[in-house]
Amino acid sequence: MDIKSKMNWKFSDLKGGLFDTVTKADVGEGAGNLMAQGYDIMAWADPFFPDPSIPDSVKKTMIAAFEDGFSSHYTMPMGNADLRRVVSKKLWEQNGIKADPSRNILITPGSDSGLLYAMMPFIGEGDEVLIPDPSYPSNFLNAKLCGGVAVPVPLREENNWQPEIDEFEKRVTEKTKMVLISHPNNPTSTVFRREAMEKLCRFVIEHDLILVSDQAFEDFIFDDIEFVSPAVLPGMWERTVTIFSISKGIGLSGFRVGYIVADDHIMDVLYGGTVNVLGATNTAAQFGAITALEDKAILKEYYEIMDKRRKLAYDIFKSIPGVTVRLSESGFLSWLNISRLGTSAEIVSYLIREAKVVVNEGTPYGAQGEGYIRIVHGCFKDEKRAVNAYVRIKEALTKLAKEKGIK
Repeated sequence: MDIKSKMNWKFSDLKGGLFDTVTKADVGEGAGNLMAQGYDIMAWADPFFPDPSIPDSVKKTMIAAFEDGFSSHYTMPMGNADLRRVVSKKLWEQNGIKADPSRNILITPGSDSGLLYAMMPFIGEGDEVLIPDPSYPSNFLNAKLCGGVAVPVPLREENNWQPEIDEFEKRVTEKTKMVLISHPNNPTSTVFRREAMEKLCRFVIEHDLILVSDQAFEDFIFDDIEFVSPAVLPGMWERTVTIFSISKGIGLSGFRVGYIVADDHIMDVLYGGTVNVLGATNTAAQFGAITALEDKAILKEYYEIMDKRRKLAYDIFKSIPGVTVRLSESGFLSWLNISRLGTSAEIVSYLIREAKVVVNEGTPYGAQGEGYIRIVHGCFKDEKRAVNAYVRIKEALTKLAKEKGIK
């Protein structure tokens, strides 16, 4: 029986690693099996993974939440009211967004589900979504899962991966419905500059589009680069849906807490379908999220760690023959151009064999990702262990470069 012939076309060609090899590190059990064999996983955007890293203040809150017994119950599908109030305060202080806790904020079970849900009300059969390439793999897949068509818009390394409006104009059609961005960009770590963001927003307004902005990596912006949330720019609030996360900056990926922020006309629809599509976010995790957002010392400590890590990683990776890399602008990702040494797939396989380190192929991030690899340099709580992995990567690639006659 060909069971896939009975499936919705949006899902029928998905592969989870049971019958075929998949290249995405977060699909199937491939990365987990290698970790069990002693390999270092630097392919999951999960800070300090796999080491314990719950801040003490959050841990105490979680324990109290279990001990009082309320954690066994649902919250409202839109999210814990106290958490929404804390989020509202954070949005104003950090993003300059004025968001009513009862009209503009929806707590979600992680930003991944929030991202898909943010797109669902807008994208139907054949609708086109303009997506910078490279960017987060789910951006491209989500468009398809909604019945739409992902239209990659190339970003260029020589332009520091900034959006170029001419490239967007070349690809806009009468079917274009949305622009979807990861901001800061995953995998390049690039922060879209104000000028580029203003041009992109004018493009969105002129073509009467919706903008979805995934800001999961916004907490760590380095070198005094200005970060601009597009929702605050003129004319954008009513046509922007923004997705946030506590997984990256605060390092609580396992809590599965994110949030969507939007104008109340959009949010009314999202509220209406939340219980059917997302359900209520984990009750105990929401209590922990309140403390995590209120305890400002957490972000300060992690910022300093990740600032040091990016510099350590950069200093090591930039000295590899045949490899180029830019100093990370945000988050905890390094994006290496390894095209002189081989394809993305070849280099990832080589590093597994020679360095016992798992990193990401560039190609799941879009066609422009060929010739690149993504390394999560923010893994491991122990800095020495992280640096040891960086050095093993360098040694392996230096050996390969020598074999290829590259100096």
